[in-house]
This record gives sequence, C-alpha cells and structure tokens, in this order.
Amino acid sequence: QVQLVEAGGGLVQPGGSLRLSCAASGRRVSLYTMDWYRQAPGNERELVARIFSDGSTSYADSVKGRFTISRDNAKNTVYLQMNSLKPDDTAVYHCKTAPSIWGQGTKVTVSS
Repeated sequence: QVQLVEAGGGLVQPGGSLRLSCAASGRRVSLYTMDWYRQAPGNERELVARIFSDGSTSYADSVKGRFTISRDNAKNTVYLQMNSLKPDDTAVYHCKTAPSIWGQGTKVTVSS
C-alpha cells in the first residue's frame, strides 16, 4: 500500500520561504512521477510542480522561478522549496503519485 505524508506547511509573510516535504512509503519515489498540487478555497486543484523518474522537472507558470521540486532517494521523500511567497500561494498543498494516490495535504498561508 502506497502512502504519502506531507509536512512543512504553516504561516509565512509575503516574500518568505517554506519547504514542504512528502514522505512516501510502499513506493520508491525515484521510480515514479511525483507531483505537487495545491487547492485554494473556492478554486480548482492546480498542478504546481512535477518531477519525473529521470529527474527532469516541470512547473506551473505561476510558480516558475520561485518554487523548486526535488527528491531525496535515500529518504524516499519529495520536497517543494517555495521562495518569494505571495498571498496567492495560500492553499492546501498535496503530494500525488500515479494512478491517483494523494497525501492528506499541508496548509500554507501567506499573510502579513
């Protein structure tokens, strides 16, 4: 059984940084595409960043240049480093892997 557990959310001021983590069990993150999604109240879920098994990455235009997805194969964990945070980044962030396995989410609030 594959499980994903996110951590690292919290309250941060605009311009600040946070690093989210997604610890996986039951699957090696290095062998699968891993995604970070977010969902703000009243909005649809949005794909934020993706890391492929070959290590290549892709990002939503709204976070390009500010967010970085990475993984630590030894810890079997995927990270999302978020810099220059804006109030529009406020959302619940979820980790996802195929076919449709989601973590419980971690809340990020960007506010002064």
